[in-house]
Amino acid sequence: MSTSRPTRRQTYHHADLRPALLATARRLLEREGPEALSLREVARRTGVSHNAPYRHFADRAALLASLAATGFDELAARTKAAAEGAAPGARLGAMGAAYVRFALDAPNLFRLMFGGLVRGRDHAEFAAAGARAYAVLAGATGAPEQGSPRTIAAWATVHGLAHLLLDEQIAAVRGDRKAAERLIEAILGGSRTRTNAD
Repeated sequence: MSTSRPTRRQTYHHADLRPALLATARRLLEREGPEALSLREVARRTGVSHNAPYRHFADRAALLASLAATGFDELAARTKAAAEGAAPGARLGAMGAAYVRFALDAPNLFRLMFGGLVRGRDHAEFAAAGARAYAVLAGATGAPEQGSPRTIAAWATVHGLAHLLLDEQIAAVRGDRKAAERLIEAILGGSRTRTNAD
């Protein structure tokens, strides 16, 4: 009788497998970047068969789109929570600060969301999540119509600051999260709102 033991696999209820795969994909994305993401590798690290992800994702692009969509939903939740925790006159600044901090907390996810690797025209879930996140910001500017200059100006400010910090283009705060926090506060105001990610 053979004494070799079979490879241990995790068993998931169908409804639990998709979030488990996405959680693994996010950890892999943040540690190793999008090039490390494949359905086979995500399956291996989740502890399921290499065919299991195909029950939920048609291909790698679908996995990336779903992962980016979860990022937009988290961004929307964090900016909304920041607005709700701020004084009326400080809400937009608090939301902007939450936006920048999200980028710093999850840099590779942020880059995936906005880097063009995933296109909304190809993935309805991704497009809808992005629209929801935009609507939260648009509502705070008082200009909910699509393409409002006021909303785009607010978005450009926080998005630009996020990228300057991520790309270490501001020498005075390079590699120093506390200094970055002081800069965010000076530009946008809004004391940090505690989130589940903190």
